[in-house]
Amino acid sequence: MKKTAPETAALIVEEYFPACNVALLAGSVIRGEGTKTSDLDIVIFDENVEQSYRESLVSYEWPVELFVHNLESYRPFFEQDIARARPSLPRMVAEGRIITDDGRAKAIKAEAEALLDKGPKALTRKEVEMKRYFITDALDDFIGSQNRGESIFIANKLADLVHEFVLRTNGKWIGDSKWVVRALKEYDPLFTERFIGAFDQFYKRGEKAAIIDLVDDVLEVFGGRLFEGFSLGK
Repeated sequence: MKKTAPETAALIVEEYFPACNVALLAGSVIRGEGTKTSDLDIVIFDENVEQSYRESLVSYEWPVELFVHNLESYRPFFEQDIARARPSLPRMVAEGRIITDDGRAKAIKAEAEALLDKGPKALTRKEVEMKRYFITDALDDFIGSQNRGESIFIANKLADLVHEFVLRTNGKWIGDSKWVVRALKEYDPLFTERFIGAFDQFYKRGEKAAIIDLVDDVLEVFGGRLFEGFSLGK
């Protein structure tokens, strides 16, 4: 019988990192969101590791992602995640279930939690204008496109740009892949329902109106679509 996620994580840590300082099990399996294809995200802190690395393996019938750091090397990764407003590693550390701990887990988790609570750096006025322009550009392409295949991929780009714009202008973390929806729901469930519905209408029936209305409503708060007068690098 396949072992549980915590049982498997403990066995993997004992087998591969018996002398590590801290080991955390993170990801969907500890949030109660696991599926039949979910893997185990295990974050390791080991003072004897020279440099950070990531490794994938299959062990005890589980696909496993290892995120291995020493007691200092994780901080540049924290900083990179914060700079891009997508806090993958801080989130894993903050939510992670402790598997092994020599007493340092509390401080490392507190560091991650503090970064998450602080939120991403606020956008500058120029950054808001730039994002408005590129959303406007994608929206114009979407409205004018007569090619179904091209329209699908313009819509994909538009969804990503709009999700980022909404979250960043409200001081929230952004997401990627499935985390786009999760990040939006954390911000505003009702907006998320409208967002999903608008793109769903297009993907299912080719109807563009709901997406166009959604994007215009998002941009209106900041002055609407932006084309004339925009410059970059001048």
